[in-house]
Amino acid sequence: MPTSLPYPVRDPKSNRGALRARGRGLPWGARTYVAGIVNVTPDSFSGDGIDDTEAAIAHALAQLEAGSDILDIGGESTRPGHTPVDGATELRRILPVIAGVRARCPEAIISIDTFKAEIAEAALEAGADVVNSIWGWTRGMLEVAASHGAPAILMHNKRVAVYEGDVVDEVVAWLESQAREALAAGVPAESIVLDPGIGFGKTPEHNIAVLRELRRIVSLGFPTLLGTSRKSTIGFLTGKPAGPERAWGTAATVALGAAAGIDIVRVHDVAEMVDVVRVSDAVEHGWRPQDWRDRLQ
Repeated sequence: MPTSLPYPVRDPKSNRGALRARGRGLPWGARTYVAGIVNVTPDSFSGDGIDDTEAAIAHALAQLEAGSDILDIGGESTRPGHTPVDGATELRRILPVIAGVRARCPEAIISIDTFKAEIAEAALEAGADVVNSIWGWTRGMLEVAASHGAPAILMHNKRVAVYEGDVVDEVVAWLESQAREALAAGVPAESIVLDPGIGFGKTPEHNIAVLRELRRIVSLGFPTLLGTSRKSTIGFLTGKPAGPERAWGTAATVALGAAAGIDIVRVHDVAEMVDVVRVSDAVEHGWRPQDWRDRLQ
């Protein structure tokens, strides 16, 4: 897809910079990165929420041990029909977990899953590195990200799943506008991560249409994230209940994402999805384990 953005359309495997945090760089296009979900809530849609600080820290560390490149920590469920929580509750849940993970694993890259600028600000000050907003640039969020030099994940969302035209056209146009706004504010292109928002403001047919055309989102030239893990569309297709039983269906979407050039997959089942992206990346990105030659002996 042609784009008028001041950042050229590029091959997803080409040099597009890196996600930079904690003195580390995750080069875009080198492989597919895995973001492990840490839901510090009692009401997560897939039953994985943990409303206990030490248990959440332990879960986060287990996600890192399983191969997660990024930890995505959130303190408010955004499942359909969720009950909103106030800022004080959200902070009470997430700040001790961020501090605990940072103390035990100083080099971990942590994203904060929130659409509230004040929560993002506090989380970044407590040791988070990346902002992940399900509503894109909400009021004040761009200023927070820019002032901290924090990469931002911007997700397409809609309160009602009604589209006047093609759903993919609208998603691509909205993501492009969000990226344009960030560039105008001085956010580097390599720090703008676009997420098509599977399961948010979309019917199952909409979700399938977006998954079919992921390359259009990748073709905008920015880093991308795909979050399909255990989502309801997978449940409708497989007949499996929310939870670990949807891992196989999730794996299919993760492989599709890697093949399309998606840069990050956000998942619950880290160990399983690390295997999926390793095999996919061997084909799509030429990735090999460091001890590849030894394994072949």
